[in-house]
Amino acid sequence: MELTRRSFLKYSTVASAGSILVSSLAHAMTNRRVGIQLFTVQDELSKDTAGTLKALFDIGYREVETFSVPLIKQHETDAELKKMINDAGLENPSAHLPFGTVETGLVLERAHTLGVKYVVASTMLPEPFPMDVPKIVARMNTLTVDDWKKIANNANGIGAKAKAAGFQFAYHNHRHEFRKYGELTGYDVLLAETDPSLVQFEADCGWMVVGGQNPVSYFKKYPGRYRMIHAKDFALDTPVTTFVDRDVKFAPTEIGRGHIDFKPIIAAAEQSGVEHIFVEQDPPIVGMTSLEAVKVSYVNIRPLV
Repeated sequence: MELTRRSFLKYSTVASAGSILVSSLAHAMTNRRVGIQLFTVQDELSKDTAGTLKALFDIGYREVETFSVPLIKQHETDAELKKMINDAGLENPSAHLPFGTVETGLVLERAHTLGVKYVVASTMLPEPFPMDVPKIVARMNTLTVDDWKKIANNANGIGAKAKAAGFQFAYHNHRHEFRKYGELTGYDVLLAETDPSLVQFEADCGWMVVGGQNPVSYFKKYPGRYRMIHAKDFALDTPVTTFVDRDVKFAPTEIGRGHIDFKPIIAAAEQSGVEHIFVEQDPPIVGMTSLEAVKVSYVNIRPLV
């Protein structure tokens, strides 16, 4: 679907207005902690949740971001997980939760139990959807501009409910958001048509790069819209694409062993108002254990934060 120049100017104006806020939002991160998205070490968590969390603390991580898939042993509830996180000396400021697959009120009840501040949608579609990965992937590849507008409207609705319940809602990207429709991408539509007081963003910097984008540009263009980032690295030969294909073999790797330069990314993130950094490496991890991999990532990203 082609967009008119008038539409393009509308979205450009929103971005320009946001850039005026740079000077008031520019500041270093308030706590300079390095966190980790627990999706990365799900294999170890399934064996020994408490022991894995303690191992993450020993590596140097001080924050974790939980995710919606029941990664933990089936008998461990959200309340038990929260206690284990606290007992390990870690904090859990953010959680990826199944927005769109479960009624929002029930999702927010889980967030209350976990005690998080940020509630994140890692995937959104314009209509409710089952947790069926092949169907989700197929739908991602057919989204139109009108679909992205519906997703933005849905995000505003979820954001309003989250705010009323004491949370901040955020949207996490993959690569399909950066598919172009004329002069715009779906991600541009989301940024322009969501209310900043209701919808913030978590930038997955690795998937941004795979989608052909530079995270630094977004942090500079949209100050105040990003509160968290995923630091994710990819091998140099990773294809640049916005098409989601489960058969294409991407090569996520440890921070510092891929081709993404995180020094300017983190510097721009700090200036934009980002509060939390979560290392993430999508499984399967090859050649080492997941705990060995996240130690490599910690050692390489720690000097940059």
